[in-house]
Amino acid sequence: MDSTIIILLAIILVLAVSLVFFYLKLRKLASFRPVGATYNETRNLQLQAYERLTLLTDRVALPNLLSRINREGLSAKELQLLLLQTIRQEFDYNITQQVYVSADAWSAVKNLKEQNLLIINQVASMLPDNANAYELSKVLLEYAMKDEKGNMHTLVSEALSYEAKKLL
Repeated sequence: MDSTIIILLAIILVLAVSLVFFYLKLRKLASFRPVGATYNETRNLQLQAYERLTLLTDRVALPNLLSRINREGLSAKELQLLLLQTIRQEFDYNITQQVYVSADAWSAVKNLKEQNLLIINQVASMLPDNANAYELSKVLLEYAMKDEKGNMHTLVSEALSYEAKKLL
């Protein structure tokens, strides 16, 4: 028994020392900066993030989304689900960009996504069960043209552009 305890203590000691060395190595790697890593490189990453989020904003704008997605022969419900799925995928694809932009800019992009999802769901719920994709598209486009909330993508794009220009 005594030799078993000694062996277990030795294993625990070796593991503890290994973990300490591993931790120190990770800290060293985390603080490692490539030669030439500068403020300009960080700024370039931020500018790229603003570009990508501006593109996202344009892609999820209701008129642009409908022109890309509208499919003949779909029901309104099928189009609704396709629109919702597309917006979520576009947003998820760009979610990491929040690291490089201001909290306000990211909040505006998130709000645009949520608002568009809400608009699509509300408009679709007002249509009869047998409505087709064309009817849903028509009502969504009319909403986008008449209501300020339907054009929120313009405001978000302008805000992103303004913040990007501050970096230049």
